[in-house]
Amino acid sequence: MNKEEEIIEKKLLHYIGKAIGDFKLIRTGDRVMVCLSGGKDSFTMLRILELLRKKARAKFEIFAFTLDQSQPGWNDMLLREWLEKANIAYEILTRDTYSIVKEKIPVGNTYCSLCSRLRRGIIYRYAEEHGFNKIALGHHRDDLIRTLLMSILYSGEIRSMPPKLLSDNKKHIVIRPLVYCQEKDIIAYAQLQAFPIIPCTLCGSQENMTRQRIKILIDELAKENPKVPSNMLHALQSIRVSQLMDKKLWDFAGLENSAEDAIHSHSIVNNISEELFDFE
Repeated sequence: MNKEEEIIEKKLLHYIGKAIGDFKLIRTGDRVMVCLSGGKDSFTMLRILELLRKKARAKFEIFAFTLDQSQPGWNDMLLREWLEKANIAYEILTRDTYSIVKEKIPVGNTYCSLCSRLRRGIIYRYAEEHGFNKIALGHHRDDLIRTLLMSILYSGEIRSMPPKLLSDNKKHIVIRPLVYCQEKDIIAYAQLQAFPIIPCTLCGSQENMTRQRIKILIDELAKENPKVPSNMLHALQSIRVSQLMDKKLWDFAGLENSAEDAIHSHSIVNNISEELFDFE
């Protein structure tokens, strides 16, 4: 391992370890199903989690799960070789979701929503059937902040991707160990590690998606102020409910009563203080 690779790996180990500690992502005895799509993010996540597993005092299990969606050009031979060389338990499951997505989504529309729903259903079912209590996904810091901005601009909601999530059916805990990791570090690490990347011919082939435009916007802002991405991530952890407009979270109608109560309480305290210190 050269010096550059060692520095990046150490950085990734630090940030993934910090995320695990901050959000209690993995505990002793966990059986973690790591979703290995064949892309740079999931390869990096799996590699670093395996390094941490070997070093950690808290013993946990990891298992690599890859979904072959029958997309044209799919070839997992090198991926299998990499997993076997790394001595990581795995399964590659084939389900033709590619044809469903291409059939249902009109040409020119984005595939992501339907593709992710189909994929998520298969992943959840597999985890339940095989007794995995944690499902690890490879979303990184830049995915989180792009999703935040997309949600604000296009959905009218303030939301993103949490580091730890209980699924709607309450059966699965989804974790995202890469939430503190920058995409540029993952790209560099994947290149240095020479991961056998499998290109995506669905979502990955749609360069004009909204997400791509948001990425360009944030990158342009970061050229003027490099702290923009980290500030956006920090914003996800620093919510000031009283400074927003969500009536479900803040009692706007009751503020007058709260103000009157505060004035009344302040008056009582002042009267008591005057009585206590009135020596005449």
